[in-house]
Amino acid sequence: MKKIAVIGGNGQLGNCLRKIAPDFENKYEFIFTDSQTLDITNEDQISDFFYNHKPDYCINASAYTAVDLAEKESEKAFAVNSYGVASLAQACAENKTVFIHVSTDYVFDGETNLCYSEDDFTNPTGVYGASKREGEELALENNPQTIIIRTSWLYSEFNKNFVKTMMNLFAQKDELGIVSDQFGQPTNANDLAEAIMMIIENPRKTYGIFHFSNYPETTWFEFARKIAELSGSSVQLNPLTTDQYPTPAKRPARSTMCLDKIEETYAIEPKYWENSLEECITILMENKPVS
Repeated sequence: MKKIAVIGGNGQLGNCLRKIAPDFENKYEFIFTDSQTLDITNEDQISDFFYNHKPDYCINASAYTAVDLAEKESEKAFAVNSYGVASLAQACAENKTVFIHVSTDYVFDGETNLCYSEDDFTNPTGVYGASKREGEELALENNPQTIIIRTSWLYSEFNKNFVKTMMNLFAQKDELGIVSDQFGQPTNANDLAEAIMMIIENPRKTYGIFHFSNYPETTWFEFARKIAELSGSSVQLNPLTTDQYPTPAKRPARSTMCLDKIEETYAIEPKYWENSLEECITILMENKPVS
């Protein structure tokens, strides 16, 4: 039986993979780690992990994701998102393990009206995006059997995310201001987990960079408005410009990604974001309270 190591098993994507793991129990043995059981900034721990488990696939769902805090903690961001990724990729290469690494739309600066292809120039606007871009480069450099999946605006029924934050705020506030001039694609982490398993199941692997999200593009304001509608909230939402809502890290204005490559290569057809959002909110409403 082949083994799949999931690094960052307690994050959003890790929990979504954990949820569907029983569907593959006759094919794969899943090994889930977290920062306590495997520190990816510690090369000795990585070496010991691969020696003991010898996974056939390694899914790196771990990351330093505090976008604003990264501006002050750049060393931590690069340690996890760049150098830790390089160490994982190197260990995968030494053990003939396929490396599947999750990256972000924040590698782009958002200064375009078009969608970004996998080959477009990257130009991150902050430390988080820069650390993730370097992680991509080091992963591909250290292991030719690497599949990088850039995703965006990730949410799920697990952990902290925009959907759960909005639903909590809706219960506390009568009125909220939401940024309306930043465009991107929400992604249900459950859909990303399923896409990764489709890649693993495909006998013909194509390595390199792929984009995956739900579609089409929207804004944070329209995203929040749909969350309010689906959750039955009567909160008043007011559109804000980015200038009206300054943050330590600059966000890309339009980080919409082209999704053709993953569909053509792996026959993975992304879902409409509104449909996937409805599925998530149904789960959250059935399992109150939101946290």
